[in-house]
Amino acid sequence: MSLPEYKKDFLKAALEGGALRFGSFELKSKRISPYFFNAGDFYKGKLHKAIMDAYAQTIATSELADGFDVIFGPAYKGIPLAATVFYALVNMDGAKYGEAAYSFDRKEAKDHGEGGSIVGSPLKDKRVLIIDDVVSAGTAKREAIDKIRAAGGTVVGIVVALDRQETLPEGDGKTSAIGQLRKEYQIPIISIVKLDDIIDGMKGVISDGDIRSIEEYRAKYGASD
Repeated sequence: MSLPEYKKDFLKAALEGGALRFGSFELKSKRISPYFFNAGDFYKGKLHKAIMDAYAQTIATSELADGFDVIFGPAYKGIPLAATVFYALVNMDGAKYGEAAYSFDRKEAKDHGEGGSIVGSPLKDKRVLIIDDVVSAGTAKREAIDKIRAAGGTVVGIVVALDRQETLPEGDGKTSAIGQLRKEYQIPIISIVKLDDIIDGMKGVISDGDIRSIEEYRAKYGASD
């Protein structure tokens, strides 16, 4: 199946900008991965536009398109994502998203001025969509969910750039970090691309050897959830 154009554009920009690389990379889990993705490398104008548009398209074409009031970006990488993806959504469909809002948190609560740990839209009685780059162990997302709930909001979903479709290092050998969060909180978690999309989208672009390495990695560590 051919990938949607926005996914193709995202992968092309990620590859050209160095945000998506192929080779041999040691992950925090100590696994040796044949690919590496870093959303922080989308810092140039053209690349930044590609990832913001891809996030916006992913949200707008998903089950979450009409189901949130606030986009929330956990500190730190989630902060610019929340602000710029919110802008991209409003620019795409001002009638639908013109009354939506964005918000983010501080790592440490402020004890002067406006105070508190939440910046931007109040979260009380709001349906909140969390935006971030990836889900690793899920710890940061659980912390964000706790903060949102403490502020009176309801988390309705999470959107990330990449779903590695990879089992947890200390898990049951079947479940991914995203799968575990879905089951734990009973919320949808969507991504711009999955590992399967990278494999499909990079065929004929990167070497056959790199494709084989990724497929072997997927066979060894791939989640079944």
